[in-house]
Amino acid sequence: MIELDHVSKAYAHPVLRDVSLNVPAGCLYGLIGPGASGKSVLLKSIVGLVKPDRGRILVEGEDVTKLDDLALQKLRLKFGMLFQNNALFDYMPVGDNIAFPLRRLYDLPEAEIQSRVAERLDRMALPGFQQRAVGGLSGGQKKRIGVARATVTRAPIVLYDEPAAGLDPVTSQKIFNLLRDEQRQSNATVIMVSSDVDRLLTVTDRVGMLLKGRLIFDGTTEQVKSSTNPAVKQFIYGLDEGPL
Repeated sequence: MIELDHVSKAYAHPVLRDVSLNVPAGCLYGLIGPGASGKSVLLKSIVGLVKPDRGRILVEGEDVTKLDDLALQKLRLKFGMLFQNNALFDYMPVGDNIAFPLRRLYDLPEAEIQSRVAERLDRMALPGFQQRAVGGLSGGQKKRIGVARATVTRAPIVLYDEPAAGLDPVTSQKIFNLLRDEQRQSNATVIMVSSDVDRLLTVTDRVGMLLKGRLIFDGTTEQVKSSTNPAVKQFIYGLDEGPL
């Protein structure tokens, strides 16, 4: 489904260094690593927002790095994405926030749009929130609205960047459980970046770890838990064995 083949990217310094990985169709893939290890750049590269300096990125057989702007726009219809800060529009009520990608990308009857928005809000346990102001929502509610918008197009691939950032542990686990249930129901291919490793590992099928731009681990959730790689063990279990 998604394949990175020797992908490298540098700005003032290297951000991704010769990264190769495969994310199978229908997999919930967790991407972990310290700050500034290249996780968000990798997500943006997959969706074509960042162009690598070297390497290939294949999405359903199409090389993202070779596509022109029109072809990229078409490819992005296959993606839903939740950004770190939710990227909700404060001037729009909740319903219009969720409907935004449908109105921008598709020519759908308004009745269909409203039906999909209502279905997503019901699924997020926020029924009747269409006219609520974004500013009055709690952090957990904003995350749920962000998830609703990321999934309302029914895209086969969904990217989540820090979906539980800033949430308390209980709310964080609820968000991860929700994302796992969404993925199982839709069978979407999901890549999820999160610093909340303990809770992330309760929902993933496979895990990759980036360290200073290099992919130092790629395997199943059980394999990452039992990894003997010192850097992986330190990051997973918070061991004080020196800086990563």
